Amino acid sequence: MSQPRSIIRGVGGYLPSRILTNDELAKTVDTSDEWIQQRVGIKQRHIAAEGEFTSDLAVNAARRALDAAGLTPADIDLIVVGTTTPDLTFPATATLVQAKLGMHHGMAFDIQAVCSGFVFATVTADSYLKNGMARRALVIGAETNSRLLDWTDRSTCVLFGDGAGAMILELSTDGERGILASSLRSDGHFWDKLHTDGGPSSTQSVGHLRMEGREVFRHAVGKITDVVESVFAATGTTVDDLDWFVPHQANRRIIEGAGQKLGIPPEKVIITVDRHANTSAASVPLALNEAVGDGRIKPGDLVMIEAMGGGFTWGASLIRW
Repeated sequence: MSQPRSIIRGVGGYLPSRILTNDELAKTVDTSDEWIQQRVGIKQRHIAAEGEFTSDLAVNAARRALDAAGLTPADIDLIVVGTTTPDLTFPATATLVQAKLGMHHGMAFDIQAVCSGFVFATVTADSYLKNGMARRALVIGAETNSRLLDWTDRSTCVLFGDGAGAMILELSTDGERGILASSLRSDGHFWDKLHTDGGPSSTQSVGHLRMEGREVFRHAVGKITDVVESVFAATGTTVDDLDWFVPHQANRRIIEGAGQKLGIPPEKVIITVDRHANTSAASVPLALNEAVGDGRIKPGDLVMIEAMGGGFTWGASLIRW
């Protein structure tokens, strides 16, 4: 019998209907489409509507993942939501998702690892499944980043967008599929390089996103390489074995820099940042959903997901699809 692994039963994604282009942004802040595309590779981003909350985005993505898996909420007994933009300080957005899905069973909680949230949530759910605490997990990355932005700060407001992505995990001994290995890291000494200037305990407010862009970029490529190489070492695989690299969609320069350092051919890298911008914890599952939906990622493919976010946090997982 094969080693029990968490396999992917289905993925789903959701983007708000409103699209904010670079040209529209240039009407309210000192920037331009050329400036934004040249520096970060972003053309547009989606913005949640008034009254459309993180939990709403998450539920839409969750329902699509359930449909793709041929399952219903009754088949799920664990919900883990990676988010930095919860509906409320408490309760967890995951419990609101649970309620909106009509579930009265199982357990639901949030993971706060900023842009690494989906990877951390995936590894957490994988551990719960392997420990026998759940049968099937709904893992979601969902964000309404637009509510954290200072729309007068051109260095940050052009970078982010809203969205949600979801994935269904199920423990299986069927063949070689599933999550093969993962690596997670954090170092709180760099908290001030990417943070919000508010919080319930410190300011009794949400605050705005603040970032030292050059410092984040300087750390990003090395830290991403660190966890990816760690996962390759743990599985005895190499870049040559990889079919697809699905990185956090922060900006094109970081994605290209990490790919070059790891020796991953550009044609194996999934990129959605140009259309979605940085959707924080939602970026990896949204990219997965797109690549599965258009047929690039197929059963049997070897897929590496990775992300780095504020904290700093960073992590990677290698999955046999």
